[in-house]
Amino acid sequence: MSKSQPITRLTFTASDRPEAQEARAKLAELYGDAGEAAQAIVALGGDGFMLESLHRNLGDGKPIYGMNRGSVGFLMNEYMAEGLMERVNAAVRAVIHPLAMVAIDTHRRQHRALAINEVSLLRQSRQTAKLCISIDGTVRMEELVCDGVLVATPAGSTAYNLSAHGPIIPLDAKVLALTPISAFRPRRWRGALLPHTARVTIEVLEADKRSVSAVADNFEVRDVVEVHVQEDRSTSLAMLFDAGRSLEERVLAEQFSA
Repeated sequence: MSKSQPITRLTFTASDRPEAQEARAKLAELYGDAGEAAQAIVALGGDGFMLESLHRNLGDGKPIYGMNRGSVGFLMNEYMAEGLMERVNAAVRAVIHPLAMVAIDTHRRQHRALAINEVSLLRQSRQTAKLCISIDGTVRMEELVCDGVLVATPAGSTAYNLSAHGPIIPLDAKVLALTPISAFRPRRWRGALLPHTARVTIEVLEADKRSVSAVADNFEVRDVVEVHVQEDRSTSLAMLFDAGRSLEERVLAEQFSA
């Protein structure tokens, strides 16, 4: 669909929250639901549901316009039933690329998944994790003792990455965040910013004693021994944001919030 072509056909999807379901019914009545023929998808819920919607529509090329009918709405626009078609057509488009994860478990089985926010490795037991980190085939940290580590996209830098004290990254910065989670040794390591082309390999040391899981957004693999992460430039996801409240603006404003 050409960027200048007006959007006239919408389809609606909603989380299972009552307020989201009510909004879906109301909007479908007002604007009609074009189903598969829609040019854009309106997602009603919170940020978690937006991630679900993006994963569910990987590869179809349709932009998603979210409206907040959940608890957290960083990725969502304000909910208003009136003037929706005009808002969608005036919206600013944000195109993001997910991370591709290949996780290898203790049985040497490979598990593949895409992550829009982050890929995180987390200890599974009372034992701290011991991890070896390589970037583009070069070992950069021989042993990180921690609760875990994550690789975050710019779009995901304000999510789990921020809670783990990682940096907020502008969307057009072309970097990824590598952020430790409760690092014990080296205690003062705060992570790194990597080129978006970087290939990250994380090996789990003493995996039989210090078990670790890998999570790509909401897809989890238990008992991993090695995880590979890199940006998937072949996959593009488009989100629509109200003019003046673009995702770039939200990420920038978040850096100055109290």
